[in-house]
Amino acid sequence: TVEEGSGLENELEVVEGMQFDRGYLSPYFINNQQSMSAELENPYILLHDKKISNIRELLPVLEAVAKSGRPLLMVAEDVEGEALATLVVNTIRGIVKVAAVKAPGFGDRRKAMLEDMAVLTGGTVISEEVGLALEKATLSALGSAKKILVTKDDTTIIDGAGKKADIEGCIKQIRKQIEE
Repeated sequence: TVEEGSGLENELEVVEGMQFDRGYLSPYFINNQQSMSAELENPYILLHDKKISNIRELLPVLEAVAKSGRPLLMVAEDVEGEALATLVVNTIRGIVKVAAVKAPGFGDRRKAMLEDMAVLTGGTVISEEVGLALEKATLSALGSAKKILVTKDDTTIIDGAGKKADIEGCIKQIRKQIEE
């Protein structure tokens, strides 16, 4: 990405990150009118492999994030209905800064991409398949990153908080898949 700075020189900074082609689910998440994007600094990242439509299952983790004062990126199969409406209202009122996006890919590919995001951000994919229910999720299950940029078309995770060794292992696995 290109960012404006306050210095007189141009600087090049190579950043570890990931971009995928899914944008925000509501324009109400936009907080930078100039770039028409949602920018989240030092956010928590919730990764979920199902649709979220019921706010009750999301409330415990949402309240914990609100208390922490940090923003939240939600990546799920979909966020709709009452859950999406509540996130929009909380964002507009400034209670908690949120951006919600659909998970990239479909089926097994989606699971693999969510797992890659979990490795990159140091989080866990909240999935009932592995015995994790959304209503029982805590802050320790969430990933984090230095910055997230969400436009209407794509999402960029910049400098995820995952362990370097885990990320390198993931990169090796992806390279091996490319060679096959």
